[in-house]
Amino acid sequence: MTYTMMQVCRELGMTYQTLKFYCDQGLVPYIKRDKNNRRVFDEHDVEWIRSLTCLKRCGMSIEEMRDYLNLCLEGEKSIPQRKKMLAEKCARLDEQMEQIQASMDYIDWKQDFYDDILAGKQPYYSNLVPKPEPAPASGPNA
Repeated sequence: MTYTMMQVCRELGMTYQTLKFYCDQGLVPYIKRDKNNRRVFDEHDVEWIRSLTCLKRCGMSIEEMRDYLNLCLEGEKSIPQRKKMLAEKCARLDEQMEQIQASMDYIDWKQDFYDDILAGKQPYYSNLVPKPEPAPASGPNA
């Protein structure tokens, strides 16, 4: 069974322009064409394109994706190099997850802070607004 570009795009949730770009960049090897010279894809192609979308989400550049593809085309002997590439991307994703978790923790803290203010559990203060200075004492003992 073969799929058109639009069918692949719908299946994978990608834009036509992205798939065309990947093909034009040589990221989809062995592209087949129908009788009208339109690109068509088989199941193997679709699964590879699915892998490309994952590699892109992992932060691989087009050049890195091309390098990874070339290693894949070398076969089993390049598995150690591919594992290294993926491990490096995984380490970077771990760092990003830590940063995202820290951001989420801050937002949770800030939401709790606002909830406490709105519930009257604590007075409002802001690091952006200077605290008002106490009014000078007046009267006979001042």
